[in-house]
Amino acid sequence: MIDWHSHLLPGIDDGSQSVSESLSILSELVSQGVDVVAATPHFIANDESVSSFIERRQLSYNRMVEQNSSGPPKILLGAEIKYYPGISRMEELEKLKIQGTNLLLLEMPISRWTEYTVRELSELASSKKVNVMLAHIERYMQMQSKEVWYRLLDNGIFMQVNASYLLGLSKRKAIKQLADGMIHFIGSDCHNMTSRPPKIKSAVDYIAKKIGADFVSQMNEFGYSQLDK
Repeated sequence: MIDWHSHLLPGIDDGSQSVSESLSILSELVSQGVDVVAATPHFIANDESVSSFIERRQLSYNRMVEQNSSGPPKILLGAEIKYYPGISRMEELEKLKIQGTNLLLLEMPISRWTEYTVRELSELASSKKVNVMLAHIERYMQMQSKEVWYRLLDNGIFMQVNASYLLGLSKRKAIKQLADGMIHFIGSDCHNMTSRPPKIKSAVDYIAKKIGADFVSQMNEFGYSQLDK
């Protein structure tokens, strides 16, 4: 199973603040059946360059693997990139793809998007340089019209939700969206082992209960098919 969204790298953003906390998160992910996890710390273009971010990310990763060099899960380095108008023209954007994939994880504004935003997302996805994945869409989907979502889906944009979405008050809605093909990937979006721990197994178990184990298997197969792109 793949966790497509996490903040487990130590000391790089608002996620894990120490190597020991990161190792606890990794251990918990393994116990939940995760064998691949995307480490996606926040990237904000106004704050730093791509090269500076990649250097910080690598240093954080190196600190962690020094104490977990051989154990699972496999870690894919990536980023949760804050969207801004004109992001499609950002130099070195492709360097922020999730390692070993063509997936670019974008964090969108929690507001009603403009036509420019929708068009830019569609054009970025149709460029074939990256496969756009929108992070935790449950936070802003209700602010957009259904037409917007269908336009984005029709343009090949992938949708990611957090495990918590399948465990909360909107879980029935989440299940319907999964069954209708409007959700493609699940991430824990874990930050720590206290207030925001990984709960991906509980979410996947709920999907299996409501839609079936075969559906979960198909989701996993689709996820693994994105690797080594």
